[in-house]
Amino acid sequence: MNISAKVTDERVLDVRFDAASLIVDLMDGRTIAAPLAWYPRLLHATPEQRAVWERAGGGYGIHWPEIDEDLSTEGLLRGAPAPRTH
Repeated sequence: MNISAKVTDERVLDVRFDAASLIVDLMDGRTIAAPLAWYPRLLHATPEQRAVWERAGGGYGIHWPEIDEDLSTEGLLRGAPAPRTH
């Protein structure tokens, strides 16, 4: 029996936004979309601030230095919203 493992590459290729969503393209061709409402820092940031992002964690994370926000592809794939702060 021949079992082939699926090859996935969950590193970030590109990040973009539409009016209501964060959209992340992965190296393996998948696209993740999540509601901006899940990430208050991104929701309240200007489009210019959202546009300034960098890959982090070996490509498995996204960092927005101007708003001090960090997200991982693992969390995005799990559908995890930002933790609530008090």
